[in-house]
Amino acid sequence: MGAGGRPPMYKTVEALEKKIKEYFKSCEGTMLKDKDGKVILDKYLRPIYIGYKPYTVTGLALYLGFTSRQALLNYQDKPKFVDTVTRAKMQIEQFAEERLYDRDACNGAKFNLSNNFGWKERQEIDSTNDSTVHIQLEGDLKEWAK
Repeated sequence: MGAGGRPPMYKTVEALEKKIKEYFKSCEGTMLKDKDGKVILDKYLRPIYIGYKPYTVTGLALYLGFTSRQALLNYQDKPKFVDTVTRAKMQIEQFAEERLYDRDACNGAKFNLSNNFGWKERQEIDSTNDSTVHIQLEGDLKEWAK
């Protein structure tokens, strides 16, 4: 008797990789052009895209036909699909990491990286410095401190 449960959505690595490539291609959008076919640029001289979508783990899961983000992550636990799903997630992580340099998207990228990829923001404090602080009071403050 076979193991119960739902049959796998993707039987081969190749089928999953093909669909993942389609997802990333679908996010690209198309360049906006004027009536003469010339590409229209933004104020930073970058092409403007219509239909562009950011790469997301949830977007990938939906495109692949999964019912949840977790269902995609479960595929990462299957030895035959681990490299394929990990590579796709790394591409999404790279996209978010690059957005850290974009003033308009920095906060969203930080949120995504910390919640979906385990990034942590930390502040290091050096407590080995044994300095003494000297305050020199002048004028009215000197009189007040007596």
